[in-house]
Amino acid sequence: MNPQLIFAPMGALAAITFLVLLLIPLRRIPAARKGEVAPDDFALGESANVPPNIAIVNRAYMNLLEAPVLFYVVCLMAFVGDRVTQPFLIGAWTYVALRAGHSFVHIVYNNVLHRLTFFGLSNVALITLWVMFFVLPHGG
Repeated sequence: MNPQLIFAPMGALAAITFLVLLLIPLRRIPAARKGEVAPDDFALGESANVPPNIAIVNRAYMNLLEAPVLFYVVCLMAFVGDRVTQPFLIGAWTYVALRAGHSFVHIVYNNVLHRLTFFGLSNVALITLWVMFFVLPHGG
């Protein structure tokens, strides 16, 4: 197996992160033009004046910068340690799909139960990647 294949799910998750980042100004700028928010509403993060449909995108972006850091680390460790296997790659893509689902739910309709399901399953996938790295034999 080509170990460089691990960079595809890493790139996909980065692309999702950048897409969500792009949504922040796409929602904030029109809201500012309509007078729904003012620059001071973002001076210390987000004030209580920021409408939920604007604040949620920022929170979704922050979510993509939290636990996914551990995903990038374990993928790089697998690459450097020559432990990128088919099961590991499947696990990596599973994690990316679950994080994409989490972001979609968060931004589009924000059903907390649905979001929690994606969040919980993505964490199981992430923990599984770490266990696979340390438990499976080299070449796994």
